[in-house]
Amino acid sequence: MSDDDLLEQLGISVEVEVTGGRTPQEERIIAGFEEIQRFVEQHGHAPRHGEGLDIFERLYAVRLDQLRRNTAALALLAPLDTEGLLAEPAAEAVVNPDQLDDDDLLAELGVEAQGDDDIRVLRHVRSAAEKAAAEQIADRTPCVDFDTFKPLFDEAKAGLKDGTWEALPFAHDAEIKLESIQQGDFYILNGQIAYIADMGEEIKTSVTDRPDARLRVIYDNETESDLLQRSFQKALYRDDAPRRLRKKDVGSLFSGEWQDDDVQSGTIYVLRSLSDDPRIAPYRQVIHKIGVTGGKVETRIADAENDATYLLGKVEVVTTYKLAGVDRTKVEYLIHKIFANAQLDLEIPDRFGKPVRPREWFLVPLPIIDEAVQSILDGTILNKVYDRETGKLVSR
Repeated sequence: MSDDDLLEQLGISVEVEVTGGRTPQEERIIAGFEEIQRFVEQHGHAPRHGEGLDIFERLYAVRLDQLRRNTAALALLAPLDTEGLLAEPAAEAVVNPDQLDDDDLLAELGVEAQGDDDIRVLRHVRSAAEKAAAEQIADRTPCVDFDTFKPLFDEAKAGLKDGTWEALPFAHDAEIKLESIQQGDFYILNGQIAYIADMGEEIKTSVTDRPDARLRVIYDNETESDLLQRSFQKALYRDDAPRRLRKKDVGSLFSGEWQDDDVQSGTIYVLRSLSDDPRIAPYRQVIHKIGVTGGKVETRIADAENDATYLLGKVEVVTTYKLAGVDRTKVEYLIHKIFANAQLDLEIPDRFGKPVRPREWFLVPLPIIDEAVQSILDGTILNKVYDRETGKLVSR
């Protein structure tokens, strides 16, 4: 990628002195007209004047009137005016240019004014970042069917918390390929989770004939925007810390047998209480403690009779599963989340008489626990939860 290409991707205008082709002034006129064309494409009508209308529509209307009155601009833009916008007569001026100071007039025309006494600074059209920011503000609207997408956002947020999803940063100087932005993708953009809910058919831009597509992007603050794929791409470039969200491949978390090159990072253990407590003994076959340890299970349960965590009674190890190269805490959180609605609700006094509610005991049959582990093996656990009524793992 050349320096100019990189600057373009970053939304920085590159103006050079030309000996042929278009002048910088002509390029600015074309850029301003393309903004108006994008407005028409999005809203289905030319920009209008009126105090009750959006500020950007009013600015575009003033700009369009100025272009219609400028014979040089008409000649330059005629080949690009596929909508016939310039053929309409200019409206009677709502804003009298003679009543505006220099900065106000430049703002009306879409040109940013710098310090009057700073001869080192060129006056130029708003940067791509400013134009896109304006477009984003103008286009964000409440998402009326957000409830349809809320479960997707909830899954992504929960996955980031329990480690089953990951947020992948873009390398500082890496190219964000347009074709990598697709329907169904999740991103973190400007601190918000953004979901590409829909992607239209490929279109060609009017001037450069580059491929593009219309996106419907839903944000986790219950708003949405309708913007072009390239606009979203540029927004990712402008963000200081954009992320792509995706589910992790969890199929390699467990294995049934030890391998010589395995690096053990922990063990999932399933315990059964041998307590004679009348609240526990009758249900012994379905009350299980599920935990994860980085050490030996036998060492962990050695003093179970004096530990309220183990229901102040002896326990037996029912089964274990080894972990290799994963975060033990996140795996434990994931398993406990699956069986959260079957957590044992029991209060017992510890050896000092203080009431304790152990949190790692569940009313779940052993075959279901094993099924949950197998679901982690094949990667389907992300879409399952334990149904206490049926005693089965079910899809969410």
